[in-house]
Amino acid sequence: MTSRPVPPARPSVRRGRDYIARHGETVFNRIGRIQGDRVDLHTPLTRQGFAQAEALGEVLHERLGTAPALTLWSSPTGRALQTLAVIAEHLALAWHDTRQDIRLIELGFGSWSGQDSAALAAIHGSIVHPHGMAVGAPDGERYAAMAARLSAWMADTAEHDGDRLILMHGLSSRVLRGLLLGLPDDSHCGVPVAERLPQGSIVMIEGGVETVIHRAGP
Repeated sequence: MTSRPVPPARPSVRRGRDYIARHGETVFNRIGRIQGDRVDLHTPLTRQGFAQAEALGEVLHERLGTAPALTLWSSPTGRALQTLAVIAEHLALAWHDTRQDIRLIELGFGSWSGQDSAALAAIHGSIVHPHGMAVGAPDGERYAAMAARLSAWMADTAEHDGDRLILMHGLSSRVLRGLLLGLPDDSHCGVPVAERLPQGSIVMIEGGVETVIHRAGP
């Protein structure tokens, strides 16, 4: 008798809902400088960024009420934590209970971190793909590595009870959403990529289905 290969175990169904938010506008965003994964390169929110954080807090409070059963997760960057602090105040949740995870951080840009985007484009050509994903620095992180760390975070949190609020960045949030939605690999990045949303926007993903809770202005 010929033995048949054992099929791989199906991944467990993800418990709870994921509310994934993009941080508010920063000083570097306003002047066109690259931030990336540098936690030491703290660029504070602008007035527009704080207004976006306020709007996120108001929308979530209207939807979830006061002190909801919500685990707070964040990239360890100042801009994500600053945005989350405003949201947490609206929800009457303890910001100091936030679970900071380096795996939620933005794409690493290597030597491009802190540099002017327009100046880099003048040297290297367009540094943004047509759909808004960054091309990435020659010495920076690859999207496959980003997807691997985000997949590991997903696996570690799949069995957690309750809902999660996750504060992230433009590129990393698009890849995390793409993974949670089971999207096909993007032709430019080689990993799943969800649609672009403006800073200060938030989605809810449950059972592989995404709902835009708040789409900030352009």
